[in-house]
Amino acid sequence: MTDDIKDKEIVLAICYDFDKTISPDDMQAQGFIQSLGQEVENFWNESNKLAGDNDMDQNLAWMYKMTKESRGTHVFNKEMLRNYGKNVNLFPGVSTWFDRINLYGEEKGIKVEHYIISSGLKEMIEGTEVAKYFKKIYASSFYFDEDGVAVWPAQCINYTNKTQFLFRIKKGVLEINDTKVNDYLSEDQSRVPFRNMVYIGDSDTDIPCMKLVSINGGYSIGVHGKESKNKVFKMIEENRIKYFAEADYSEGSELEKLLKNIIDRTAANEILEMKNMECVQEMMIERRSKDEQFIQKEDLIDKLNESSSFSETHEIIGLMSGIDKWEKSQIERILEVGIANSQVKYILKDKDIKKFYVRISQGTNSTHAKKIRELIDK
Repeated sequence: MTDDIKDKEIVLAICYDFDKTISPDDMQAQGFIQSLGQEVENFWNESNKLAGDNDMDQNLAWMYKMTKESRGTHVFNKEMLRNYGKNVNLFPGVSTWFDRINLYGEEKGIKVEHYIISSGLKEMIEGTEVAKYFKKIYASSFYFDEDGVAVWPAQCINYTNKTQFLFRIKKGVLEINDTKVNDYLSEDQSRVPFRNMVYIGDSDTDIPCMKLVSINGGYSIGVHGKESKNKVFKMIEENRIKYFAEADYSEGSELEKLLKNIIDRTAANEILEMKNMECVQEMMIERRSKDEQFIQKEDLIDKLNESSSFSETHEIIGLMSGIDKWEKSQIERILEVGIANSQVKYILKDKDIKKFYVRISQGTNSTHAKKIRELIDK
């Protein structure tokens, strides 16, 4: 195995939605909306109505309401949002999940990376105790002016554009404005091929990402609460996900067992993938030094070796007879086929077959050539 293949780092990227996947509720509903003196349900109803009345993206609608209705109540800046992020509840086991999964991956020779792909707020996620574990947080965010106040959406991420970030992770082009994400990259050049991706989500908004990962050989997981599994049943029925588990990240939970199984499978599978890459690379190096005619000759020898009928043997020999020059190694292979393939050996004295083999064995006294001449002269 060549050094560049052997030394290639194996990365497993685990991508998470946030609300109702890592946290049991919408992050804005865990203190922020209440601080505005509003009922959570009313806030979302008004936000959705604003979007509907104005052909507006629903995420942009709630981002607008957050900025507008904070006036006179909050200094709407990163610090404030991160402080609310500190109070966001997490599902059981989340706080220790990343260290446990990273350690298990390390033991198996796999580098595990964690990513957030969420329609929620980046600034609030950055305030959570687990933000440090994410290699990149892709989420809706604000532009902050020179005074540090949020004045405009910088990013608005919804279910229709979430998939772009999977391609960024795949290619290792993580910055949002890096246009190299559009560059062509063959599968073997991918930093994280889709087969080494996991997407964990909870709802319809995650389906495009789940489907993309799943159909390309990766692992899509639907998580659910204790109350109902109806959503994940529907998603698995429609081939949106491969697996589901309760949103419990505790040690020994079904979700942890599932991820460890995926890590095990990744470790085993990548041995085979690297062997495949080695074979492809060897083929390309070997073929690079050979012209098309050489390859055609090799193909004819292979066909002769696999010949299983008189008519097929005659047809192949007819094509080979039209070739004037053969490599020394190819002549040896042709002679060996005449000895080893009983179909060819049986008709060596046939006029056309004999003529070809007499010609091909001239000028060489190899063991195979001597044996062929003996068989013809018998």
